[in-house]
Amino acid sequence: MPPLLSLFSNFADLHKESFMTDQSLRGFLKMVESDFPADFVRVSGPVRRELDITSSVFEFERNGKSPVLLFENVEGFDNSVVTNTAGNRRLLAAAVGVDPDDLPLAYRERCQNYQPVEVVGDAPWQDVVLEGDDVDLTKLPIPLHFQVDAAPYITAGQITARDPDGETDTVGFHRLMLKGKNRLGLSLHSRRRMYEFHRRAEAKGEALPAAITIGIHPIHYMGSMAYHYPPNVRKYEIIGALFGEPYKVATCQTNDLSIPAGAEIVIEGEILADTNEPEGPFGEFTGYASYRSTENVFVAKRIQMRSDAIFHSVASGTAGDHILVSSISREAEILNALRRNLPNVSAVHVPLCTVGALMAIVQMKKTAEGQPKQAIMAALGTEFYVKTVVVVDEDVDIFNLSDVMWAVITRTRADQDVTYIHGAMGAILDPTSDPENHTVTKVGIDATKPTGRDFAERLTISDEQRSRVQDIFRQAGIEL
Repeated sequence: MPPLLSLFSNFADLHKESFMTDQSLRGFLKMVESDFPADFVRVSGPVRRELDITSSVFEFERNGKSPVLLFENVEGFDNSVVTNTAGNRRLLAAAVGVDPDDLPLAYRERCQNYQPVEVVGDAPWQDVVLEGDDVDLTKLPIPLHFQVDAAPYITAGQITARDPDGETDTVGFHRLMLKGKNRLGLSLHSRRRMYEFHRRAEAKGEALPAAITIGIHPIHYMGSMAYHYPPNVRKYEIIGALFGEPYKVATCQTNDLSIPAGAEIVIEGEILADTNEPEGPFGEFTGYASYRSTENVFVAKRIQMRSDAIFHSVASGTAGDHILVSSISREAEILNALRRNLPNVSAVHVPLCTVGALMAIVQMKKTAEGQPKQAIMAALGTEFYVKTVVVVDEDVDIFNLSDVMWAVITRTRADQDVTYIHGAMGAILDPTSDPENHTVTKVGIDATKPTGRDFAERLTISDEQRSRVQDIFRQAGIEL
C-alpha cells in the first residue's frame, strides 16, 4: 500500500489554495504520521468489522498507548477505517498548537472568539453521489463495537440540523444504530440543541431535515462538544475559533444544510416525527451497556462521499477516543465558570478513569475558608454530568490521582469538608441516576489544608535533587 502521505498528496495539491489550514481528517492524519510516527499505526492485514476495530484500541490502552489506528483491509468492505483520532491528549494539543497541560485553557479562551463561517462551492465529499435504491448504509464498514451492542453503530457521525423556528444550526455526536439500507436508530439523550430542534419540528408535525457527517478533523470534534454559548451562535463558529480561522463548509443539495468541506462521507436525510423504534443496547461512555434511549429514527435519502472515502469510527465505551474530548471541554467550561468569581482557581481536571464526565478535580490557591465550597457549587452548577467535585491545594498534581487521593485522605475532615446535594439533575446514562427523573446525589469534597493554623508539612524532593539522581542513573546506564 502507498504511504498515507502519498494518498493525501493529490488532495493537498488540488485544494491548497482553498484552505489556509487543512481542516480535514486527512490533514490531521498527515500531521500525525509526519510529526508523531510512533502514534500512527497502520494495520494492513484483514480485520472483521465485528469487534476487531474497537477492541484493538482497548488493547493499546491496556499497554499505556493511544495511537491513531488505520485499518486498510476490513473484510467485506471497500473503505478503510480510521479510529482513535481523539484518544491522545498530546496529539489533540499538537493540533491546537499548545502543550498538553495548556489544552483546557486554550480551549476556554479560543472558543469565545467566534469565527464566521466560510462557504465554499465544491468539496471532495461531492465526488460520489448515491440516491434512491442506491442508498445502502450496509455497504459502509460500520463496526460492531461490543458484543452487547444491538447492531453495528456509527459513532463518529456528526448530525447537523437547523432550528425549525430560526436560522441557527447545530452539530454534534449522537449514536446511530444500523437498522437497514436507509434507516438508522438514534438517541438524542443529551437533551441539548438537537433534542430541542427535533421537539420543535415534531410539534409542527414535521420531520427534522438533518445530515450526518463522517470523517472530520478532531478540532471539529472538540468544537462540537462546547456546551455553554449564546443561543444564536453556530457550532461552526466555535469550531472556526479553535482553528483560528473561518471554518470551511459546503452546502447539501437536498436540505440546504452546511457541511464541513473536508468531510469524508455525508448522509442526507431526516429525523422522523412521531416515530419511535427500539434502539440499543449500546456500550456507553460509563463502561456499561445502556438501554436508555429516546428511540428516534433517521431515514437516509442521499449519500455523498469521496471516491476513496475513509470511514471514521470512534471507539466506544470508556475508550479515550470516546471520552477525552468531552473531558477537555468540561475542564474548560468549569474553569471558565469558576474563574469569574474565584480567580485563584488555577486548573481543572476531569479524569478519563471517571469516564471523562462524572468527577472534576479543582486546583486552587485557597485564601479564605469557604472558597472550596464555593468552587464545588459553581462546578456542579456548570456541568450537570459531574456528580463529584474534589478541591485541592496548588501543591497537589491534579493529573495524578494518587496525589489527589493522598490529599483527600490526609486533609479532609469528613464531618466538615464533605458536602451532599440530594435530588440534583444528573446524566441520563449514569447507571446510578433515578430511572424516572434522572436525579442523583452529588458530592463535594474539600481536600484543602485548613487556613489560620499550622498544618503538617508535606515531604518534598526538589527538582535539583531529582535531576541529580537522574544523572546518576543515566551514567550507570539505568533506564527509568
